[in-house]
Order: sequence, then C-alpha cells, then structure tokens
Amino acid sequence: MKTDPPMPSNEAMNPAQQALPLFDDEEAVLASLVPLDGQEIIELGCGAARLARALLLRHPGSRVTGLEVDERQHAKNVATPQDRLSFVAGGAQAIPSADARFDLALMLKSLHHVPLAAMDLALAETARVLRPGGHLYVSEPVYEGALNEITRLFNDEGIVRAAAQAALDAALRTGAWAPAGERRFAMPARFKDFAEFEQRMMRPTYADHRIDAAKLDAVRAAFEPHCSADGARFTRPMHVRLLRRVG
Repeated sequence: MKTDPPMPSNEAMNPAQQALPLFDDEEAVLASLVPLDGQEIIELGCGAARLARALLLRHPGSRVTGLEVDERQHAKNVATPQDRLSFVAGGAQAIPSADARFDLALMLKSLHHVPLAAMDLALAETARVLRPGGHLYVSEPVYEGALNEITRLFNDEGIVRAAAQAALDAALRTGAWAPAGERRFAMPARFKDFAEFEQRMMRPTYADHRIDAAKLDAVRAAFEPHCSADGARFTRPMHVRLLRRVG
C-alpha cells in the first residue's frame, strides 16, 4: 500500500494526528481491506460518486450502484453517466434493491447523515442487500482537529458522529455482522481562500446551515489564521470500520 508523502501544513496537529498515514485517495485504503475486482458494489449516500467513478476505471470487472437521497445531487449524477455505474434515488434506511445482491457496500462519510432514528434500520437494510460474506466499509471523519474546530461553529456533528459509531457497535451485537478490519488515517483538505471554504463547506446543496452575517464573520475569524500565501491546508482524521456479513 502506497501513501502520499506528508504534505507541509500550516495546521498544528497533536502527536497522535501527526502519526496518521496521509492519503489523498481513499481508494488505496479501501483496496487494502477488500477485493475490488469483479465486485457488485453499492455506495450508500454516494454524493457525486467521485471514488466510485475512479474505482470503475481501475477495476473494469466491477459494477457500482450509487444511492443518493438528495434530489439535486441525484439529478446531477444521472446527467453524467458512466459505464457500469447506475444511480438510484433513495436513503440507506430503505434500499430499493433485492436481497443478497451486492458483494460490498460503501458508506463514505455518510452514516452520520442518516437520521438518528433510522441508523439501526439503515445498517439492517445494508445487511439485507449484501451476500453472505460480503463487506460493509464505513469511513467516518473523527471529531477532532483544526478543521473540525472551524466547521463545528456552523455544523456541529459531534452527536451524529458518535451516534454513527454507536450504531455500528449495536449492529455487531445483532449477530448479522462480524468485525473484519479497522483503519485510521488522515486526508488532506485544501482551500485557496475563505470564499472557497464558504462555498464548499458552508453552503452545500444538500444542507441549509442557516448562515447569517454574524455566523459568517465568526467562521471567517476562525479560518483566516490558517491561511498562508498558498491558501489553507488541513488534515482531516478518518476512522474506517469494516464489517463482514455473517451467514
């Protein structure tokens, strides 16, 4: 497994965070844990399906179904087709698919976006659509680091991220899953200026963070000390848990 060389950063990191391997491309982490050739894959909460699109170029024997609940993003996905990539509108708590259809399910920073009351159901649905021995790869951002300190000023995900981990623990206790692996790594996040950060992080198409002038000023004040001549660079700590479908 190849990691990118550590990137110079103007973010102060704690020693544990500094020790994390740094990846620009999460597919390398995924490929270190599960086979990607000849697989039927579903991505739950696929967003723009960037990883899925790249994965299919490298693994021509595989197919991906991207499930997306946001109507605007789903329409964009459908408008940009790709071989062996299909898109379906829907949420992980009600997957419109037959039983035991997939070898691999991906939740890339998406489990914590599932409504709290529906997380257990979403994981049960994922178990339903996976073949026995299939895998669920869940990648979640860790609630720490300089970037998190800024984003929580307008979008505090502490409760939902903790709930996502608790839901995985609960799923393992059902007997439908067995633990199959775990990784911790970091991903770089780069912004050329505050305007780019505002557009990408504060005003996404799928959420309304209710940004008023006072909130915007507070976030700008927290962001600007991280800026240098080449913009602001952060590392986002990530936690991967791999579950295997029992049966």
